[in-house]
This record gives sequence, C-alpha cells and structure tokens, in this order.
Amino acid sequence: MPRKRRKGRLYLKGGRYYGDFRDLGGKLEALKSPGERLATTDHDIAAALAAERVKELESIKRGIALIGRGREEALGRFAQHHLERKAALNEATDWTMGMVQRQLERAVEFFGSNRPLTSLTVPEVQKWAEWLRETFGGRRGRTALSDGAVRHHLNALSNLYRRAISEGKVPPGYNPVASWDRKPHGQPGEARWLEVHEAALLLEAAKTYQPHDGYLAIGDLHAIVAASMLTGGRPGEVRGLAREDVNFERGTVTFRPHAWRRLKTETSWRVVQLWPQLEEILRAYLDGPHSPDSDLLFPSDHRRVRGSEGPTMLTDIRGALDAVAEAAGWKPGEIRSYIFRHTYCAARLQTLDQGAPVSPYTVGRELGHGGDALVRRIYGHLGTVRHRSEVVEYRPEVLRQITDRKTRDAFRARFVAVRKLQVVA
Repeated sequence: MPRKRRKGRLYLKGGRYYGDFRDLGGKLEALKSPGERLATTDHDIAAALAAERVKELESIKRGIALIGRGREEALGRFAQHHLERKAALNEATDWTMGMVQRQLERAVEFFGSNRPLTSLTVPEVQKWAEWLRETFGGRRGRTALSDGAVRHHLNALSNLYRRAISEGKVPPGYNPVASWDRKPHGQPGEARWLEVHEAALLLEAAKTYQPHDGYLAIGDLHAIVAASMLTGGRPGEVRGLAREDVNFERGTVTFRPHAWRRLKTETSWRVVQLWPQLEEILRAYLDGPHSPDSDLLFPSDHRRVRGSEGPTMLTDIRGALDAVAEAAGWKPGEIRSYIFRHTYCAARLQTLDQGAPVSPYTVGRELGHGGDALVRRIYGHLGTVRHRSEVVEYRPEVLRQITDRKTRDAFRARFVAVRKLQVVA
C-alpha cells in the first residue's frame, strides 16, 4: 500500500526540520543551511529554506521540459563524470587533475553530492567562496585563503558547468559561477627572485642534501636546482626533462612534451642555451653515483618505496628545499621552485647578447612566452648586484661585487657555514 504524503511541507524529526518535496519531484529532505551538516532547529529558517527549495525544484521541472531531459543531474555524480572525461580527453596533466579533483571535492562537500546541478544559485556560490576562506584559510600559516586560490576553485566549478551545458545536462547558459560578475581574482605583482649571490649560496647549500629512502628521496638536488636556475624552466618542465633533451655537443637544452608530462602552451616547446656552469654540473651528475638509469633526467626514487615499475617524475621537492635553505640561513617555506624561474629571468636580463644588452623578447622566448610583455610586467627584475657578462652563472666570486660591506660579510659567513656542512656530508 503506497505511503501517504505528509500534511504540510514542513515536519519535525528529532527536534530538527525536514521538508516533503515529493510532489515536486524531490524527496524527504533535511533543511540545512549552506555549510551546515545538520538540519536546522529554527522554524523561520526552515520555512525560508523550504520556500527556496520549492523554487529550485520548480525551475528544475521547467528546465527538464525546456531541454527534454528525463531527470536532473546530481553534482557529485557529474563531477566524477567530468573528471573522467578530462582524463580521457587529456585535457590536463596528472598534477592539474589532482588539483581540480580536490577543488571539486570541496564543492561537493559544501553543496552536497546529491544536489542537482540546476539548483545552484549565484548567492550560494558566493557563500561557498566565503566557506573556502574560513575552512582552508588557516593552513600553512595563512590567515586567509588568497583570492587567487578561491578563484581557482571557482574556475574548476565553472568548467564543470561548461561541460554540463555542452552535454545537455543543464539549460544553455546556466552557469551560476559565470553569472557572478565580480568574482575574486588574484593580485599579480612582481614575482620573487634571488639575487645572483643568493642563488650562488643556495646552489652551494644544495650540495649538502643527502638522499634517503623516504618518500622525498631525491638523487641529486644540486643538479635539479642548477637546471632550474640556469634554464628558467617551469618546475614541471625541468623535472620532466629527458636525458636526450640535454645535448652537450650542441650546447642546448630542449623543452618538449613527453609521455610523463606535457607543456603549458604551444610556445613552451623551445630550445635554450646550455650555459657553461650547468654543463659542468650536469656532466658531474651523469657521471656520478646518482646518474639516472632511465629516460628521465631527474627520476623520482619513489619507486623504491612504492614498488612501482619504471621511472616516475618528481612532483614535490619542498621538503628537500626547506632542509638546504634552512642550512643556508633562510626560513622554511621561503624557497620554492618557481623562484628559480624568476631568478633566471632577472639574471638573464643583465647578460649581454653579442656585446649589447639582451632583448626582453629573447628572454621571453627562452621562458616559453609568446613575447616580452610578461617579462616586462612581472619578471623584469633589476637586482642590486650588476653582473654584465656573456653567460648566466651563479658563482661564489660574485660576492666581490657586493658594494655594501655588511651584506658582503654576512653572505661570506653563510658560505663558510654551508661549506662546513659539505665537509660533514
């Protein structure tokens, strides 16, 4: 015998309010405010939530009639489908896919796995942005999640809705993220970089790194840092270099896509000069005890721990960087891989090209940009130590060019401390 529908829209259960929406194609649902895990105990709030849910279900029914669907699509189920299609169509690297998955998981956590796609509204998306800041803002010493980080979450959800539109899961143009006209966005400014003498000190400190059998086992951190500082490659580009990408005879390093990683843009496929200092370091690395036995130039040693077959690409060297940076006088977290790219740009802009200052356009091409606009706007640093020369290099001798005696003496002391650690290592 079929169950009779309850009289009235609201009903109490255990002191909390629920709604009966079966007449509109819904179900018996807990009336929860966004971000709350339990149904509300306040009658006025419950009535407002119920009224809003009625409007959503009625709009869903109109949407179904408009585009001929038989049922609405749930956020959790479609998010999984969206990730599977992105992977199948190779729309993002594994690293990016992992980030997008975490961002969508946070959307599902907030809105609910069974939440229909056509029921999300702009105010709710705005509340999600606020919830992201409150929930994840205090991690790693931050007081708030940055606007840029929140915008990445919003972009991930908006991309999901674009797929939903293309597959007919929501009406054309239905995208509550895109409809928000004043979304938060990052505030790009001048990027951080290292002065030439600072880069030389960090390179010396990298020699003290001792690989271990933990999950951050890295064969030769010194070679990885040198390749980053002396090519200007993006972190993923450098870690994904193949042995054949380094040509000692021609004196070049080639950035191109491989099976284990692709490049960011079409202009990222490029050939840069193999500077003398990098050639010295890479030759020593390839002739040394940590020389790779695979196609990857800098393979991860994770396989020894995880038991995976074949080489795997390094994804995280932050722990190793913190260890050597702290030994050289920096605080944990101050040195990150992208600083090396900026450092190369700053140093390269001070070099000479056939006797004349190098063109920003040339530097932009070496960085994988289509022109020099980004170099001029963000990466155009002028360090306090000038080193006009034909090559990019970070040698300890650059200390002699520091005009401020106090700074020069302080860095000499840091070099001495690092070299003492090298003897112990």
